[in-house]
Amino acid sequence: MSQLIESLQSQLGEKGVLTGDLLAEKFIPHGCPAALLRPQTTEEVSQALKLCHEASQSVIPYGGLTGLVEATASDQSEIAISLERMNQIEEIDIESRTMTVQAGVPLQVVQEAADKADMLFPLDIGARGSATIGGNVSTNAGGNRVIRYGMMRDQILGMEVVLADGRVITSMNKIIKNNTGYDLKQLFVGAEGTLGIVTRIVLRLRPKPKSQQMAFVGVNTFSEVTRVLNLLDGALGGSLSAFEVLWKDYYQLVTTAPAEGKPPLAHDYGYYILVEALGGDEQSDEERFLNVLAEAMEEGTIADAVVAQSQGERNAMWAIRDDVGQVAQNWPIFAFDISVPLNQMESYVAELTAELDERWQDNTCMVFGHLGDGNLHIIVGMGEKSAEAKKAVEQVVYSGLPERGGSVSAEHGIGVQKKAYLSWSRSTDEIALMQMMKTALDPKGILNPGKIFSS
Repeated sequence: MSQLIESLQSQLGEKGVLTGDLLAEKFIPHGCPAALLRPQTTEEVSQALKLCHEASQSVIPYGGLTGLVEATASDQSEIAISLERMNQIEEIDIESRTMTVQAGVPLQVVQEAADKADMLFPLDIGARGSATIGGNVSTNAGGNRVIRYGMMRDQILGMEVVLADGRVITSMNKIIKNNTGYDLKQLFVGAEGTLGIVTRIVLRLRPKPKSQQMAFVGVNTFSEVTRVLNLLDGALGGSLSAFEVLWKDYYQLVTTAPAEGKPPLAHDYGYYILVEALGGDEQSDEERFLNVLAEAMEEGTIADAVVAQSQGERNAMWAIRDDVGQVAQNWPIFAFDISVPLNQMESYVAELTAELDERWQDNTCMVFGHLGDGNLHIIVGMGEKSAEAKKAVEQVVYSGLPERGGSVSAEHGIGVQKKAYLSWSRSTDEIALMQMMKTALDPKGILNPGKIFSS
């Protein structure tokens, strides 16, 4: 290891390899590697991986270290690599509606640069200030506006990636249509750094919306939730950009002291929906939005609604949805990120809460999520935080998913934490094919070993 680190230092320079006290100063969750590589160019990434491949040395790719499934877990037998010094926006091409970036650029920097250019980069997650674009690619990040714009994989046109043996695959494509064989970039989206290290990306930008309509809606039944979704999605002409649903317990938690959020609607309803529409004409978009809400209220689908009248009110509505930290009031807790088809969601949550009540009388179960794309976040507290308790709660949460065609991970990935449950959402043949791809691209198994499935 020491000889390899010396070789890496000679390639990457003094600031390119952190060890000892300098490494100890870095915030690194889930264990500490023997060294942290910090290349500045794709060529340096290639040189580093070449050396590690020759030495059969495990390499753990780091993004912004905001992941929630321990996909960056490491120890002293491993070397980590971070692209934090590859943090430049190389080009914004307004005519092609693209942005070319290095993988270490934080998501928020990309969002702000697009906004300054009068464009929109639609991906948005709570960790926007720390999460990097390369990490977003490797986890296939989702977030708040998937219902309209899709996951991270839908925002990518071109990519450069370094394979385990140091080979550089450059396909910095700027076009949407390109049916010339396999779409190789998609192999690396959501692969959690197990197949290659993404170094540069061509991102797809969208026209900057001219209007933003938002409302908090209260309904009494889950069938009304889905009715509102279908009504809005159909009537708003494709402008529906977010459809966030808060179950009553979660809404009460985030709108009651010590939470700072003030309830825009009374605590009287079974479900609360945060609706957002992004459009191109303020006057006509507002009129259409209000008319659809009025129609839903007249027919009794919506029990009550509050429409945001200013950017401050829109921000306050999003702050209520995003105040996930309030679940710590029920500490210790276990957090889950799952998907389930909408027509199975009500029965799934009912079955889940019934089983939790049967197993742990004093449990808490907070449910909220993007819902328009089938994604729920579930926070369970049952009084202890042991490994045994975690496993017991996981099996309750995940047990209702296979029969419903659900997923144990909607947007957080597998990493280490969900590895034991991969087969609950993927077939034996699918997992075998994944392992074949891993073997083909990383025959020595040096890239992020032990993540997603066992080495």
